[in-house]
Amino acid sequence: MIYTIQPPQHIDGPVGLPASKSISNRVLILNALSKSPYPIANLSDSDDTKVLQKALESNVSDFDIGAAGTSMRFLTAYLSQLSGNWTLTGTERMKNRPIKILVEALRAIGGEISYIDKEGFPPLRIQGKNLKGGSIRLDGSVSSQYISALMLIAPCLAQGLCIRLTGDIISKPYIEMTLRLMQVFGMETFWDGKNIRIAPQNYRPLPFQVESDWSAASYWYEMVLLFGKSKIELIGLENNSLQGDAKIAEIYEKFGIKTEFQPGKIVLSNCADIPASTAIHKTLLYDFTNEPDTAQTLAVSCCLSDIPFRFIGLQSLRIKETDRILALQTELKKLGYVVKAGTADMEWVGERCRPDLEPLIFTYEDHRMAMAFAPVCLKTGKIRIKDPEVVSKSYPGFWSELKKMGFSITEI
Repeated sequence: MIYTIQPPQHIDGPVGLPASKSISNRVLILNALSKSPYPIANLSDSDDTKVLQKALESNVSDFDIGAAGTSMRFLTAYLSQLSGNWTLTGTERMKNRPIKILVEALRAIGGEISYIDKEGFPPLRIQGKNLKGGSIRLDGSVSSQYISALMLIAPCLAQGLCIRLTGDIISKPYIEMTLRLMQVFGMETFWDGKNIRIAPQNYRPLPFQVESDWSAASYWYEMVLLFGKSKIELIGLENNSLQGDAKIAEIYEKFGIKTEFQPGKIVLSNCADIPASTAIHKTLLYDFTNEPDTAQTLAVSCCLSDIPFRFIGLQSLRIKETDRILALQTELKKLGYVVKAGTADMEWVGERCRPDLEPLIFTYEDHRMAMAFAPVCLKTGKIRIKDPEVVSKSYPGFWSELKKMGFSITEI
């Protein structure tokens, strides 16, 4: 399927956002570990969350979690401490996303996990049982989801868990989110930056409401930037958010986008007195170590606004739903932008090439590719997106919200 997207006459009014997938997935595990009888209010309707919820509520022992990376990591840890024999698999891409670091950590505290096919990758066979816990060392530079998966089950281990983090720690806000949610559910935790200590404890069940998703909000920041004079309301976002991606408000302030916090929502406005490239003055330098999920949005925003950039801290982008750095290079080149990249960095110095006559943006089974490139039509008049349905992974209502805003979307 291909969508051809054309811009609206104006951008204003309220926008519906999905609930935070990151918070929803953590709270689902916390609910299960606390044996909570309470429902979770405003639970995300994303594919990832639905898959995790279905697995936790089912009576089967074999789970196919599709492309849901968070679900794979969280369930690997959760099932390791749950009595029974389990198997975990996913899409072909999931079978090529590494999980060895988490598996080795779980084995070190008593877990029994084996690889069904390729060493270091799903699918997995897990013999769940009571785990002893103890002390482990973990490379903090690969994925914070490994760390969060272990932290969530730590109170249920006989000796609790002490995690010594080595190397550069990426995505710290996600670790902080996990700790803060565990504290909401009654846990006492300790983290000094390198050491995380969690003693054996019992989770306290309680009602919980999930806030809206700041990652999803980033695409609307991009639209307000690229459209020019505009004003929209994003419903359900909070000032003191648990989400690290709330940093997006500060980043887009550099472009001249104003964020006003009001009860139950934020209001975005672009006065467009000067071009964003003038507001930035020079190359935009940014370290995405703590907010990797917003890198695609910012890369497209900068190129379409003629703002050279250098981004670092992108190591986790290579092992996401796709190699997001390579995907960005490939698709931005179709629009006429030549982006250079290393292992964990990328930059655009203003180099251009001849764009495709009618660019067709591939999404690579990656929801964020579709949503980061959809706003391009605000500058080019139209854009075509291949396999647009991938947005269901995190923002199922994305295309509906665009239509309500006046975007024309034609299905081919």
